[in-house]
Amino acid sequence: MKSLSGLDATFLYLETPETPMHVGSLNLYELPKGFKGSFHKAVQQHIAKRMHLAPIFSRRLAFMPFDLGHPIWVEADEVDLDFHIRKVPGKQLSVRQAEAMAAKLHGQLIDREHPLWEFHVFDDIKAPAAMGIEGKLVGFYSKIHHAALDGKGGTVLANAVLDLSAVPREVAPADGPRKGRTAGDLKIGEMIGAVFSNSLAQYAKLARSLPAAATSLGGAVARQSVTGGEKGLTSLRPKSPISLAPKTVFNVGITRHRVFATASVPFAESKAMAKVVGGTFNDIVLWICSTALRSYLAKHATLPKKPLIAAMPVSLREESNKELNNQASISVVDLGTHLAHPMKRMNAIMASTAKVKEALLNLKSVLPTDYPSLLSPWVMGGAAKALFKTYGKSGIAGKLPTVANLAISNVPGPQVPLYLAGARMVTFHPLSIVLHGLALNITIQTYAGRVDFGVIADKKAVPHVQDLADALEAAFEEAKTLFVPEPVATPAAKPVAKRKATVAPRRRATA
Repeated sequence: MKSLSGLDATFLYLETPETPMHVGSLNLYELPKGFKGSFHKAVQQHIAKRMHLAPIFSRRLAFMPFDLGHPIWVEADEVDLDFHIRKVPGKQLSVRQAEAMAAKLHGQLIDREHPLWEFHVFDDIKAPAAMGIEGKLVGFYSKIHHAALDGKGGTVLANAVLDLSAVPREVAPADGPRKGRTAGDLKIGEMIGAVFSNSLAQYAKLARSLPAAATSLGGAVARQSVTGGEKGLTSLRPKSPISLAPKTVFNVGITRHRVFATASVPFAESKAMAKVVGGTFNDIVLWICSTALRSYLAKHATLPKKPLIAAMPVSLREESNKELNNQASISVVDLGTHLAHPMKRMNAIMASTAKVKEALLNLKSVLPTDYPSLLSPWVMGGAAKALFKTYGKSGIAGKLPTVANLAISNVPGPQVPLYLAGARMVTFHPLSIVLHGLALNITIQTYAGRVDFGVIADKKAVPHVQDLADALEAAFEEAKTLFVPEPVATPAAKPVAKRKATVAPRRRATA
């Protein structure tokens, strides 16, 4: 009997109607020429043959007696594909209309009586001329609860569902019925015993980790003291890479309503810019976000005199770890939005991501992703959830200091085309989580030569979300003029000096 980890369960405990804790994506697909019938039906049939390849399809939650501990995963008695894979009603939609529908769906909670996933299929979308679509364009919106999915689980799910060619690969059927236990197989005494054994194991793990944590923290303090010169004991105070974030229109309590917009830029050119400035692809992405945020706030609100701070998830998973649970933490990055000069803004971002990387190297092995199960639903699902709701609804979120203004996540993806039920995936735009006090989330997915941005936000806090998406693409165009060197002239022409960025070079680093 395996219970959810503390981090996975926390996504359940903190969920409210205003703060759904699922992630998803809106993908546009091109149907093969000559395709007839319904893409929705084709997807249902495709998934039905592959249910056994990913545990997420058939496992559901079972809750402990009296909420004594974290829930556990059990096998669903049955999986209703008509419930989980739905057709979006309506005739041909524009891409903007499909994005609006995805935003509406993303603001709705997943039913916990079923496995925690939903797919919504758009059978007909009007293809923009610039997209160059020869066949019919369709859409696919997915949402999966974060308690059930992290990067590793997402990889397993993608490998189960997607193919590398328009001809779906043959998949061997399941070897008999699933052997997992259902909710009806569980006994109360066994479940209560599992809570205590899980908690004891977590306390023991915590005790074992304390020496390593002390060593890591002590090493960080020692490094501070070595570089502290003659400042005495004050030099022993570890230096933080960030300060509190300034107040913006994004740092408010949120509603149940979402808005969503997308942007796309070329991947190869983005990587080339990173090489020119001596940074990383992640630095370029952050500069694009920073520049777009400056533009949006200058137009629709007020641009703070202090730099905006982005919360960025970082993986804590060891490469050898194959568990399908969340193993991540949060770092914070200075976006340099207060700097009008683009090169200074880039330098500020690169300096901040370098500090974050150094801090994570010291503390990554000791940051917790689990905690004892006993009575956690009472503490997290009761007091913490009540505090979370009060924080959002009372207006406190807009008054208290905050450590970040928005969330930004950069997800690496495959650079080869993927296919679903014979249809080629054209775009891969993510939708993530917004919270009270963090009403804006920008998630970036690289896929097949493109960098796809998904901008999800609270509708009241960010009503002009399309302007922000447009500003992302405009920022990329600006970056091309700054960070891409001019081509060298041919021998027959007058030589042209190669433009060099004035950003201070540094060694390659990632946040």
